Amino acid sequence: MNEDERYMKMALSLAARGFGAVEPNPMVGCVIVKSNQIIGKGFHKKFGAPHAEINAVADCKNLGAKPAGATMYITLEPCSHHGKTPPCTDAIIQAAPARVVVAVIDPSEHARGRGIGLMRNVGIKVDVGICGRQARLLNAGFLKFAETKRPWVILKWAQSLDGKLAPATGGGKGDKWISNELSRKDVHTLRRSVQGILVGINTVIADDPMLTPRPPKGKKPVRVVLDANLKIPLTSRLLRTAKSFGVIVVTGAESVRTNSTKAAKIENKGAELVVVPTFDGNCDLKATLAELGDRGVAQLLVEGGAGVITSFLAGGLADAVRIYLAPKILGRAGTISISDSFARLVNELPLHHAGIDEFEGDVCITGMLKKFKA
Repeated sequence: MNEDERYMKMALSLAARGFGAVEPNPMVGCVIVKSNQIIGKGFHKKFGAPHAEINAVADCKNLGAKPAGATMYITLEPCSHHGKTPPCTDAIIQAAPARVVVAVIDPSEHARGRGIGLMRNVGIKVDVGICGRQARLLNAGFLKFAETKRPWVILKWAQSLDGKLAPATGGGKGDKWISNELSRKDVHTLRRSVQGILVGINTVIADDPMLTPRPPKGKKPVRVVLDANLKIPLTSRLLRTAKSFGVIVVTGAESVRTNSTKAAKIENKGAELVVVPTFDGNCDLKATLAELGDRGVAQLLVEGGAGVITSFLAGGLADAVRIYLAPKILGRAGTISISDSFARLVNELPLHHAGIDEFEGDVCITGMLKKFKA
């Protein structure tokens, strides 16, 4: 590992600390080095707050150091546009580093190398690509949405060792769970990092979920229900809280036409009806993702049920998985086998960049369905 890689990995570690707080912005870290000494560091801490580069320069000055002539390591191309904060390139140019090392170019319409060009135009040496694969993995969801305007799709489920998704009694209503409390706390952190949470209508009818991060503070991802035939109960917790947290009911045109009274009641409760093509009684998932992308959902968490999860996998529409594996065998005490649903899959689906975490006995397996090259 050379010095550039060492400092960039420090910046990536800093960037990751923004997970769950900065989205839909990317996680970004910055380290400032001069004469082989770190003189400043920072990361983007919260959506709407100062960016990593600004925090690093401020840290540098607070320590009594001067960034002029230093090298700045930044995990993503600095912004060069006015958004919620001023352009970071302006602050970098004013700080006058001799060199800036960028891990990956920002593919957003307002970036795409513009920030790099501005810095080079004033004589700052800019190198791009150090730890690029790691940087792309860190912000995979942001980068996909910037490039395609389609959400990064994360499939999440909890299962027993024998593949059961729910106890015979309980489940989402809280008296029994597959996963433990620490795993469920991790799910709420994950929910805070996305802009949309999706389930199928069967999950709504069976569990009556809220699908909100808890505690319900800060960002409020929109709750999305795939409901081709408008079966959603008007008394569901989703509809009762639609004006506070936001709900999108994805359905078919024929259902809206034949159930116009119920459709009007759903909208009166504050939910948005989104009409997509339907096939064999199911909503078209590609069209659904396009509609969600148009509404700014950059990262979508799909929480079930088994049929919905399998449909995303079978359609090649999932980007990542997060599976909570509980150390228990439910046997006849469990209902709904994810393994039975997966029998619909034709081909093997290997996970790339896989990782394993442990939550007091529960094992969490993560991975992506696309391999990022170096």
